[in-house]
Amino acid sequence: MGGIDRKRVLERLIGFSLGFFALFVGFLFPFITLVVLVLESLPAIEKFGLLRFILGRTWDPVGEVFGALPALFGTILITFLASLIALPVSVGIAIFIAEICPRKLKPLFSTAVELLGAIPSIIYGMWGLFVIAPLMADYVEPFLQETLGRVPLVGRLFEGVPTGVDALTSSLVLSIMIIPFMSAIVKDSFEMTPLLLKEAGYGLGATKWEVISHVVIPYALPGIMGGLVLSVGRALGETMAVAFLTGNVHQIPTSLLDPLTTITVAIANEFTEADSDLYLSSLYYLALILFTLSFGLLILAKFLILERLRRRWSPKT
Repeated sequence: MGGIDRKRVLERLIGFSLGFFALFVGFLFPFITLVVLVLESLPAIEKFGLLRFILGRTWDPVGEVFGALPALFGTILITFLASLIALPVSVGIAIFIAEICPRKLKPLFSTAVELLGAIPSIIYGMWGLFVIAPLMADYVEPFLQETLGRVPLVGRLFEGVPTGVDALTSSLVLSIMIIPFMSAIVKDSFEMTPLLLKEAGYGLGATKWEVISHVVIPYALPGIMGGLVLSVGRALGETMAVAFLTGNVHQIPTSLLDPLTTITVAIANEFTEADSDLYLSSLYYLALILFTLSFGLLILAKFLILERLRRRWSPKT
């Protein structure tokens, strides 16, 4: 009896500990972080308010005038472009590994892709600065100016001096960094497609590509969306991979070849230089906006995925 009682006590203790850590990680830690950011941002909130700070274009530490619009716009722009580049590449990698690659080579390619995700982000940033940026400045961006730059309206996106330290290069390097995460999640979603569904497609005379496009991809679409959202969340908070390549200029770029800044880059580069309470509070205010943006994006993605799953599996009336 004593041994049984000890086992029950141990089970309750383990269950209580796991529940506490789950509650701390899932609720208390984000809540404490939110409270700290709000408290530290209060001077900037009282000084600028919400709309004035978000819509403000001036970032002047000397005059103590701070606006978040350039950093916020740069964050959204780079994240959008990186996701736009990474999504088709990641889906293609996942299709190759899950459906086309010979079985003996699947572990090799899967491991190679996953190892790319283990590379520290600062390595991506240095590689982008010393390898990708010169290639972009000397070859890619002049080529884009000579071709797409002459197209009406589209040409405005490629105006300026090609330096390699701009929105386009930052987005490209960031997309390369998030491809391993996105492709791994999409690949797992593809592999969860029931074999019976694919065999039914082949039984109806469908080709491999028809089975992939009409069976596998629609079935795995929630997983693709989940991989996209997780990658976007990673891209939103990325610092070192883009800190070397944005230029850290507080301006709204009118071209993909213009330097810019993001919220994370502004915080990383200027946090130690904040020599006034309002300056420091404004950086915390930027962090609060990024925190809210990331959580809002994750909540929206969860809602969209769950809604799609509900519609798929709810009984038809």
